[in-house]
Amino acid sequence: MTQSAEETLEPGTEIFVRALQARDPRFDGIFFVGITSTKIYCRPICPARVSHPEHRRFFATAAAAERAGYRPCRRCRPELAPGRSLVYAVPRLAEAAARRIAAGALNDRSVKELADELCVSERHLRRALRAAFGVSPVELAQTHRLLLAKRLLTDTTLPVSQVAYASGFRSLSRFNAVFRERYRMAPTDLRRNGAERPAPDGEMLRLTLSYRAPFAWDALLATLGRECVAGVEFVDGRRYGRTVSIDGHVGVVFVADAAADRRRSARSGASHVCVAISGSLVPVLMPLIARLRQLLDLDAEPAVIDECLSRGGLEAHVAKKPGVRMPGSFDGFEAGLRVLLRGGLARPRGADPAAVVAQELGEPIVTGVPGLTHLAPSPDRVAEAGADRLIPLGVPPRKAHAAVALARAVAGGTVSLVPGSDVAATRRALAELPGVDDPLATLIVMRTLSWPDAFPAEDRTLQRAAGAPDTAALRARARAWRPWRAYAATRLWLGHTSFDPTN
Repeated sequence: MTQSAEETLEPGTEIFVRALQARDPRFDGIFFVGITSTKIYCRPICPARVSHPEHRRFFATAAAAERAGYRPCRRCRPELAPGRSLVYAVPRLAEAAARRIAAGALNDRSVKELADELCVSERHLRRALRAAFGVSPVELAQTHRLLLAKRLLTDTTLPVSQVAYASGFRSLSRFNAVFRERYRMAPTDLRRNGAERPAPDGEMLRLTLSYRAPFAWDALLATLGRECVAGVEFVDGRRYGRTVSIDGHVGVVFVADAAADRRRSARSGASHVCVAISGSLVPVLMPLIARLRQLLDLDAEPAVIDECLSRGGLEAHVAKKPGVRMPGSFDGFEAGLRVLLRGGLARPRGADPAAVVAQELGEPIVTGVPGLTHLAPSPDRVAEAGADRLIPLGVPPRKAHAAVALARAVAGGTVSLVPGSDVAATRRALAELPGVDDPLATLIVMRTLSWPDAFPAEDRTLQRAAGAPDTAALRARARAWRPWRAYAATRLWLGHTSFDPTN
């Protein structure tokens, strides 16, 4: 479901009308409906009584609805809707800018600075976002800030001042003014009991992140557990945990699927993950949430993906595990370094060079959690260390030189491992690094840019799992899986008993 340049969708579009009448969760976050009689906008799954057709306006984004003068429903809470999958939905520039804005790129920088980062003029960036989403960069950023603030006001007891800054506002007075102007109420009006208090030292902030069902959480957890770097991340039972460093703020985060509790899920219809975040990370909540959504692939549209793969001959895989996600990366350099040090995605059977390097070059951190002891090494630390320091740690020379080359490229800005970056250009730049061949470059792009059509056809494990005799045969079969070949690869790896990409 893609959206054209128009910010308002055609009211008579039957697919939106049917989705609204059925409260179809597959369209949650894909569109919003504004009610002209109340000036409130809702998710298509809103439990409120369906309005008369003549009172409806359909919007592609929450930002477009708010720009038209609508405020979010307090029952279905649009701020909790999963995001839209931007791949193929909007031009690449608009996609890249939207991802960065959702992660807080305009909280402390200007539109011109964002345009410079994307190597375009400020005017061209404004035009691209207006064409794709119907709003300006500032309007899009403001909607993200307000919806996050609404969530924090409703779901936490953080003081309003902390909510304002955690949501990306640089002034409490500005936050109060914008909130009143847009939502026609004071921020404190959303408090359920009027109480607010700062989180005591060491207390975790708890939030939920929505997704579209189905969600094969066990499959995702198995992949994260197999790939995690000891000391930096772990899988403990049915939850994932890791250390975090964003803009000088450090802490830990834990994620568990609410639907893992089957009895609770059956009662509540839960389609969200539960997140616990160190209080020290509240100032960088926007980029943290964006990174978690990318890591867990929470904005995927599983019904669309699974249908495509089933038609392409993977119906047995889909029937066995519906809703398989393609793991992304929490940090692009961290994920790329892990792939290079291991020579693929899977954890080595012997000593793990990624874990050894993390222990040696990652900054130690006191978390009070066994198994979480270090931050992931930064590009600057790895570049400064050089191959001469990595090789004595047991890293093979070829991998050591590749890792240092990647670190220098990322630190120097010649390679960007951020979703929304140019996929072809990034893959070419990676393949030009010493020790990085095409399969490794493809794996890095798959993880760091979350590119759904990345497909390392040279991987012998994929060939065996697909029953293809060689690379050419696998490429030919994989045409039926486009544009979701990365999801097909993820399913084939999951279904293979000896998962070991590039081996």
